[in-house]
Amino acid sequence: MKKFALLIVMLFSVLLVAACNAADDAEAEDTETNKETTTYQIGATQIVEHPSLDQAFEGFKQALADQGLAVEYDAQSAQGDQTTALTIAQNFVADDVDLIFANATPSALTALQATNDIPIVFTSVTDAVAAGLVTAMDEPGDNITGVLDMHPDAITETVNFIEEHFTGQTIGLIYNTGEQNSVVQVEAVKEAAASTSLSVVERTVASSAEVQQAATSLVGDADLYYIVTDNTVVSALESVVGVANEQDMPLIVGEPDSLKRGGFATFGIDYYTIGYRSGEMAAEILTGTNTPKEIPVEYPPEISLFVNQAAAEEQGITWKSEWDEALSAE
Repeated sequence: MKKFALLIVMLFSVLLVAACNAADDAEAEDTETNKETTTYQIGATQIVEHPSLDQAFEGFKQALADQGLAVEYDAQSAQGDQTTALTIAQNFVADDVDLIFANATPSALTALQATNDIPIVFTSVTDAVAAGLVTAMDEPGDNITGVLDMHPDAITETVNFIEEHFTGQTIGLIYNTGEQNSVVQVEAVKEAAASTSLSVVERTVASSAEVQQAATSLVGDADLYYIVTDNTVVSALESVVGVANEQDMPLIVGEPDSLKRGGFATFGIDYYTIGYRSGEMAAEILTGTNTPKEIPVEYPPEISLFVNQAAAEEQGITWKSEWDEALSAE
């Protein structure tokens, strides 16, 4: 009798395990089927068009494609206007998109202002905590998370590079005070420079149309330019490049795409990579694997020194052999 009862228990256990495995297989199959049959609607909002942000968006889209998700995008640029950015975000909410991809700090802020419900994944944001997007890196909001574009060591490394190669000179900064990400970076530059022989002078702009005048006004007051990842200024970077080349003033920039456009040196990141990682986060959220609150905000993985030899020649900089290994493909 005991043996019979034991056989019954064993048989029941085998059937239970088989049923669980079948359920797991069915769930996995349903997930894959949903990936194939569901078309997700994503609203992509970008504060302005320039190569770094464009590369981030390309990386984002590729990550979702690599995850096998079918996605329809409504991609819009605010052309540097925050009021327009808010309107774009509000329209996405009205359209009840499945997720908002917010590319740059102003776009993320206006998206969060527009909705507490629709998931938001951001990138190209310098400091999500200082901007008020999240409470802490490991405490994202109920509906928002993403990837930063500023490595915590980038500004310190850049200022140290300037100190090493341009001792005792004055750094000229141009930025838009309306961009919280830029204000944070400029304060960090000032703090880093305070312990060096360098000094800082700044000019502020409200639009890309004012960038050339600001760059020109720094001639005589500054010895070199350091353009942080300010969207307004970077969108008109050629205006600064022209003055830098004409006046033999080194132009230090905040990311590799600006280097390709005529900057001399940067401790930069790959915007495609941070866009790709934010796309992976979006895939987790869309498929229900994780909620935004369960995905901590991330820093970019690493930074590297890149230099542009052609720009060095244009800006009257004596080339050093130690920069050979940091040569960028212009």
